[in-house]
Amino acid sequence: MADGKAVLLDIKGALGVATAEYVVKGIEDAQAQGAKLIILRMDTPGGLMEPMRDIVQAILASSVPVATWVSPGGARADSAGTFILLASHIAAMAPTTHLGAATPVQLIGDDGSDDSKPGNPFAPPAPEEKDTEATDEKDPGDAEDEKQPEVAPPGSAMDRKVMNDAISYIRGLAEAHGRNADWAETAVTEAATLTATEALELNVIDLIAASQADLLEAVNGRVVKVNNADYTVDAEALVIEVIEPGWRLKVLGTIAKPEIAILLLMVGMYGLLFEGYNPGAIIPGVVGVICLLLAAYALQVLPVNYAGLALILVGIALITAEAFVPSFGALGIGGLAAIIFGSIMMFDSGIPGFGISVTFVIGLALVAGLLLLWLVSYLVKARRQGAVSGRDRIVGGHGVAMESFTGEGKVWLEGEAWSAKSKSPVEKDQKVLVLDLVGLTLEVEPVSETDETSAQLQT
Repeated sequence: MADGKAVLLDIKGALGVATAEYVVKGIEDAQAQGAKLIILRMDTPGGLMEPMRDIVQAILASSVPVATWVSPGGARADSAGTFILLASHIAAMAPTTHLGAATPVQLIGDDGSDDSKPGNPFAPPAPEEKDTEATDEKDPGDAEDEKQPEVAPPGSAMDRKVMNDAISYIRGLAEAHGRNADWAETAVTEAATLTATEALELNVIDLIAASQADLLEAVNGRVVKVNNADYTVDAEALVIEVIEPGWRLKVLGTIAKPEIAILLLMVGMYGLLFEGYNPGAIIPGVVGVICLLLAAYALQVLPVNYAGLALILVGIALITAEAFVPSFGALGIGGLAAIIFGSIMMFDSGIPGFGISVTFVIGLALVAGLLLLWLVSYLVKARRQGAVSGRDRIVGGHGVAMESFTGEGKVWLEGEAWSAKSKSPVEKDQKVLVLDLVGLTLEVEPVSETDETSAQLQT
């Protein structure tokens, strides 16, 4: 009979708000259930800093040892994943996995090709220029001039602040569990990476395990520090319980993807535009508002370039203007270009897992172009139809006499019964032509079969 259980949580893909909520809640539930071990099976390219810190804090505060296991083969613990791995009480990796590249990506230079560019926090200080014509003679007053002020390393003060914070943070996590803090620092400053074998040799991780059974066997009896106290892991005969994220977290995780966020934004805007063209349609307006609210949530938790967002909104406005301004397609093409570049810029943050594919952007532009074509054709047809209500629609229209009359009677027109006057006799069910509208009374004349046939031939 099993003596206890271990809880397994899966971290797969980019680290976002939904992932952090899932892991933090999973750790809390495992403690409440009396689990003896928490396993974080991880395969991540990295992600956002704040969700990563939430996960690390939950691990450090846990009363149950947390073993982070980079698995399966070929998986990675890059960027933010490296912080989580080093923060865990037990750091394990499967064969053919790797970790590292923990440099805060927002600090990287424009293209990384020239480390001496201003603004690159990793660029070495520029060497001082020497005057080749200088002599060994020194003026007495030159003593003070020789003391050059210290030059701050390239990059803004905020860049250096974030870099130093990341270095201190990862060193502290490594030192807390007796791991190689010097290498951890190079993972931040130089984006260094290691394979599982190299990480074990350099004391960056604790063990290599190819399967869950190997992991439990390796950690059984291991003494780790949990809340600054020694804790002996008892993993013998543990039953592993996998905790899946609930439907709510799955929905939030799906919404908080760049592609879905852009689609929600586009659908929301087009829904409101269609509601504006057809007041009272209701459904497009309701769908549009809901999609815009969901898009607002996604944009709140995603790394967004708001210049790109502004370009998308401008593109939608230009496409809308194309339907009303005779620009011969110039506004529409400009709108499509704005949507394409805005979509690319909007999520061009460099944070792993939060980019957007060019294929998706091109597909989005094609859909927007088809919507533009449909909108223009719809409005052209609407203009050709002429008036659809009011006096212009009624005068010249054809109705049907509801009774036989000479003088005053009733006529059925446009789904309504109208009072009518006719100078000629009108038979019941005979078609009549509306000559004029005086108040709410129609002036009509009967249409003979000969006239009707002639009109059809002319048409």
